[in-house]
Amino acid sequence: MSAISHDVPHYAVNAKLIALIASGAVFFGVFLSGFVIDEPAPYDLYMAMLIPIWALFGLRISRSIAPLVTLLIVFDIGGLIAMTQMGELYQTPFYLAVSFFLSFTAMFYASITEQRPDIYPLIFTAWVVAGLVTATLGILGYFHAFPGAERFTRYDRAMGAFQDPNVFGPFLALPAVYLLHRILAGRTRNLVLLTPLLLVIAMGVFLSFSRGAWGVLVVSSVLLTAALFVQSSSGRFRLKIIVMAILAFAIVTLSVIAILQIPGMEEFFRSRARLEQSYDAGRLGRFARYGYGAMMALEHPLGIGALNFGRIFGEDTHDIWLKALLDYSWLGFAAFLGLVLWTLAAGFRILFRDRPWQPYLLCAYVVFVSHLGLGTIIDIDHWRHVYMLLGLIWGAIALEQRYQRDRTVARRTRQRQTLLPAFWPTGEAPLQTVPPAYK
Repeated sequence: MSAISHDVPHYAVNAKLIALIASGAVFFGVFLSGFVIDEPAPYDLYMAMLIPIWALFGLRISRSIAPLVTLLIVFDIGGLIAMTQMGELYQTPFYLAVSFFLSFTAMFYASITEQRPDIYPLIFTAWVVAGLVTATLGILGYFHAFPGAERFTRYDRAMGAFQDPNVFGPFLALPAVYLLHRILAGRTRNLVLLTPLLLVIAMGVFLSFSRGAWGVLVVSSVLLTAALFVQSSSGRFRLKIIVMAILAFAIVTLSVIAILQIPGMEEFFRSRARLEQSYDAGRLGRFARYGYGAMMALEHPLGIGALNFGRIFGEDTHDIWLKALLDYSWLGFAAFLGLVLWTLAAGFRILFRDRPWQPYLLCAYVVFVSHLGLGTIIDIDHWRHVYMLLGLIWGAIALEQRYQRDRTVARRTRQRQTLLPAFWPTGEAPLQTVPPAYK
């Protein structure tokens, strides 16, 4: 009697190997997003290769993410329209090329998370690892821990492997919020295991001395805690959230107080904590430029061209809404406003639904909301992680639509299976159709 072979088919092994390689490629891409010292950054070059390769092997743009694709393309076309108003182009073509590229990255993340919801944990883990590495570099640089460590600082502020502390700090918000979510909603032991990691990232945010980054982290954390509290109907779980949140807050606060004991640290903190800095006020200060920019936007519906505002006034708009109006024309502004409102509305509608990807949607959503607030005082249109957040949110939106379609198909199939046996000549029911599983 011959033995039955239980060997795994070659095509199954190949499929698993391809999936493993694809996962590793995405992990490495997200990890590289934490290192943007020069442009083009390694992340840019890597993603410029990864996206076309993935497209050759099945990257699919579904109807569910069509609004994201359409509005981002219209936004970038608005930038091309604004460029036609410039007498001399300077670096504007390269700037707009980066805008198109970053739009493609948002579409990429939305597409792969819709196709493979199991890739969400991997993306968030890669972001946490990148955050820990770049935060550690920023901390070591701030304290001059080794020769040349000042490379990771700017104006005596930690900036990690970034060009600017004001981008470095907000980049760390999602890793911090994700770790906080794991602490609040996970097992009690996570408080011991994950709090040290959260402290490293929180210290990186603090030492960036970016008021915007501080605000993003605080607002995101408060929104996350409130969302978890509202989502649960269990009194025991709500009590746990309150206790864990208090403990986490106390640990971070005590760590900050300890840092402030370093000579000179408290004075610098007080100067940075002021709501108004020297560059905010004055005839051509940040707030005055908002007024000038609004008047220019009314006079130039086709925009004035990317980066041209900074050449006129010596500083850029430092406001994402004005930047959209002036650098991307009224058309680009309308597309950007529509994308923001659509993202917020569609994301909020599914924010509290019990799905495997809901924790990742929740973390990305609250960090995205806080970044929109930050965008009123600083330009965020070329922040790579903002486009990553957009893609992650739209991936969840698309997943929910697919989930609902599959449920509808499954329900109709069950109804047919209930009705048909009575009319089936042999008394046998037709083959069952089972919708795809979501694990």
